[in-house]
Amino acid sequence: MTRALICHHASPGVTVQDAGRPGYLAQGVSRGGAADRLALAEGAALLRQGPELAALELAGLGGAFEATEDMRIALTGAPMRANIDGKSLAWNASHLLRAGERLVIGAARQGSYGYLHLGGGVATPLVLGARGVHLAASVGRAVQAGERLPVGEDAGLNGVGLTLDPVPRYEGGTVRVVTGPQTAFFNPQDQERFAATTFTRDMRGNRMGVRWVPDGEGFHSQTGLSVLSEVIVSGDIQITGDGTPFVLLSECQTTGGYPRIGSVIPSDLPIVAQAVPGTRLRFEFIALKEAADIERREAARRAALGSTVRPLLRDPHDMADLLAYQLISGVSAGDELERRP
Repeated sequence: MTRALICHHASPGVTVQDAGRPGYLAQGVSRGGAADRLALAEGAALLRQGPELAALELAGLGGAFEATEDMRIALTGAPMRANIDGKSLAWNASHLLRAGERLVIGAARQGSYGYLHLGGGVATPLVLGARGVHLAASVGRAVQAGERLPVGEDAGLNGVGLTLDPVPRYEGGTVRVVTGPQTAFFNPQDQERFAATTFTRDMRGNRMGVRWVPDGEGFHSQTGLSVLSEVIVSGDIQITGDGTPFVLLSECQTTGGYPRIGSVIPSDLPIVAQAVPGTRLRFEFIALKEAADIERREAARRAALGSTVRPLLRDPHDMADLLAYQLISGVSAGDELERRP
């Protein structure tokens, strides 16, 4: 029997995602893939498997799942409430989901996108070389209740019960930006004001991009909106007609005519993707060479994530039998005499 994960319930934003499918811009399909690719690397490290394997992306809410046979799982990205048959699970950790047990994942407590990884990865068919669903391009669809998702074979040699410390990325802050061919469309004073402005994440946002509302006046290029449409990619910051920036994410369109004041470097895109409405953010211009150095260091750090995992310790808040443990030598539950035969 094929290994499978049965979906009993799925929120509307549950999709299969991987690193996306580069190379199809000319055909009108952007790369797509996970909104927070760092979370994919963290899940791969926790399960000690390749980062190319697909996982389930949970946009704000999860669902209820059951495995047809024992499976290793890992939970990363936006922390969500999760339990197996009512027993709470630690986030950013790997666990064993036994056949027939019910895994329930609720709402995000921070951030926007959580991830459920499976030992062996989600093994849905490849489309244009990837398994990731691209909703904007109508490549695949969201996971449906009653669906059985095929799961690849899992070597499973390294067990479960591992955790790691995720990079903080759920509370906004500062993201680094490089200039581009259209930055000069904005006068130097507006560029300086852009870098000095604090923005608030708007309600309008999805896997295509996120709108940010400035404190104060908007921004307008010297060319107005007469820019010719040309290729755009995730990270680009378009300034829309009302002067507000819109940061493009993994499912962005492939061409656009709004002027772009710069582009968020890939290492900082998870901060943008994970922001919830009301999150505050600033943009910091950096030199292209500095950005390249940052990307090299970040790639090396992601590749070494496996060396940072450690055994998961049980959280005392989740231990219903805590008082039965001898926590300090000589101290016990206190009812040993009563229980003595």
